[in-house]
Amino acid sequence: MRKFTNYNFKSLVFGAAIAAGFVILGSMYSEFLYAFASIGFLYVGYNAPNIKTSALLGAFASTPVMYLALDGVFKEIPPTEQGRITMIIAILLVGMLVAVIGAWAKRSRVKAKEEYEKKQKIGKNKKKNKNTKEPQKENKGLLSKISKKE
Repeated sequence: MRKFTNYNFKSLVFGAAIAAGFVILGSMYSEFLYAFASIGFLYVGYNAPNIKTSALLGAFASTPVMYLALDGVFKEIPPTEQGRITMIIAILLVGMLVAVIGAWAKRSRVKAKEEYEKKQKIGKNKKKNKNTKEPQKENKGLLSKISKKE
């Protein structure tokens, strides 16, 4: 049972609910809302510990969308058994792919944050004299010569 301690099941449940909710809203109001179902899969992948786990959790999060698709929410269910199996596989693959993209985005963000902190640490050891000003150099141009003569 210790295998399952590293997973964030709360994000799995919320991500699946977000995806299913947008699918239901898309079937009721407007079809462009189907695209927002990917937010749930991104959320699942972003909170996964690594990329492999995000693919697995993305497949689990897509099961409510599969159920809704087989229930007829998309209005056009393929009449054959092969069509339904193809639709199930496509939904699983989309859930896995979007979750992997979420995990990749988190990994990229963590790397960028580490690089930023590394750059900040490099600058901490330098002396910073913000209050002292550099002495101004005399301008040896034509105007300075004229003003000195007067």
